[in-house]
Amino acid sequence: MENQATDRAYRIGQQRNVYSMKMITRDSVEEKVLALQQRKQAVIDATLDTDGQVIQSLEWEDVQELLRI
Repeated sequence: MENQATDRAYRIGQQRNVYSMKMITRDSVEEKVLALQQRKQAVIDATLDTDGQVIQSLEWEDVQELLRI
């Protein structure tokens, strides 16, 4: 949802630079959610990587973490 909002800020024909900042408070729920999103994105990126080395190092716990809500 945040990526979609950032994309909306930069429209076709935009002439000026657009900056999107996300401010997170230390030791907050948002910080934990961001860390979880980053871990899941890393697992997704690893599975889509074409060199195959990362896929071989993927462990079952990584897959379970990706599927966890």
